[in-house]
Amino acid sequence: METSRMTEFLCFLQQDLAIPTTDLQLALRHPEQTLNSLPMILWQYGLITLRQLEQIFDWL
Repeated sequence: METSRMTEFLCFLQQDLAIPTTDLQLALRHPEQTLNSLPMILWQYGLITLRQLEQIFDWL
């Protein structure tokens, strides 16, 4: 994912889904983290709900 798209994605997560910056930082530090796996990492850590996961996949 290009930088501008990644920035838009992170803004969506923070502004539309109200995911705290600290939660995003935790997921981004995950050793297996790729941009494609970020939504699943957030969900596996319990940082987002299934509904939010669906919204993320819709956005992507």
